[in-house]
Amino acid sequence: MVHDQHARKTHAAGRLLSSESPPAPSAPEGSVAARGDRSGGVSTWWRRHAEGVLKWSTGGAAVVPGLALAGVLVALLVEAIPAIRGNGLGFFTRSSWEPGNFYNPPVTIGGVTRPAGASYGAWPLIVGTLESSLVAIVVAVPVAFGTAMVVVWKLPRRLSAGIGFCLEMLAGIPSVVFGLWAALTLGPFLSRHVFPFVSRHTPDVPPLSFFHGPAGSGEGLATSGLVLAVMVVPIIASTSRDLLRQVPRGTEEGAVALGMTDLEVARTVSIPWVRTGVLGACVLGLARALGETMAVAMASGVVLGTIPHDAYATFGTIASVIVSQLDSALTDGTGFAVRTLAELGLVLMGMSLLVNVAARLLVRRSSSVALPVGRGI
Repeated sequence: MVHDQHARKTHAAGRLLSSESPPAPSAPEGSVAARGDRSGGVSTWWRRHAEGVLKWSTGGAAVVPGLALAGVLVALLVEAIPAIRGNGLGFFTRSSWEPGNFYNPPVTIGGVTRPAGASYGAWPLIVGTLESSLVAIVVAVPVAFGTAMVVVWKLPRRLSAGIGFCLEMLAGIPSVVFGLWAALTLGPFLSRHVFPFVSRHTPDVPPLSFFHGPAGSGEGLATSGLVLAVMVVPIIASTSRDLLRQVPRGTEEGAVALGMTDLEVARTVSIPWVRTGVLGACVLGLARALGETMAVAMASGVVLGTIPHDAYATFGTIASVIVSQLDSALTDGTGFAVRTLAELGLVLMGMSLLVNVAARLLVRRSSSVALPVGRGI
């Protein structure tokens, strides 16, 4: 009993001492301990909210391309509505390009004010855009894919890396530099030494008769198509090179072990394996050719209202006409010329979208019709 009373007194004294002792000093501001407390709080907050921040940031980034496309489309559509009403469906079939008389009083037709005598047609520009892009793709695809196969299969690693670097540098050259090269060097050289020879020695039968005609000064469809091909080659070649490097080496070596030649290996194994990706690369190149502006404007001659009847004739594309006619369109006090250029921009945008949609459908069909290793031996 005496022992229990002593224990209770000792416990009470301990509590009294603890209550009278001063509190422990807190860590001074800016000390390591204080910073550790705050960083711990920040890290705890970040761990709690990181998932939401990542979700909203990536979601916002994914929405930006769609908003940009919608914004461009809406802006062009709003600007082009008066021209769409004024030009009508004949805009796609007419060949004339007459801004009208700016000195006479403007006229109002169908609620749209325009200069007297103004008449616009986009048919030659649509044809010129498609023809130049077709020439570019026909020339660029074999050259680009052949370059990719040589770089991957035949060249030493150092030389292959050097050619790859040249391809990447070629893709980074501004289009105005290509235009200057075409106008000052390539076009005159072709018109003096290449086009006359081709025109004389090509059989005069359709469709080869398209290559008969006066060579001109070097500006025209053939020069523009070749310049576009040079600009498109790096896009297709770089993509094809990366795709060919992903073909399983064992599959190719197995085909060689079965006695196949290099051509048979490429036709039976490698090309079927990468055909979907190469098709996508060709679509990228085609989109670049359709929308190219400065190089074509400097190499085509930018002639309005005429369709090229031979490979050497001058012509115009939608993009080159927009950039070359914008300055004079701004002098139209009614604004009808600028709105017509906006309608041309809508047409070019629609062509690009159609090409991309068609390519997606073709890629989907191509990727589902056969195994990646081809039809067998």
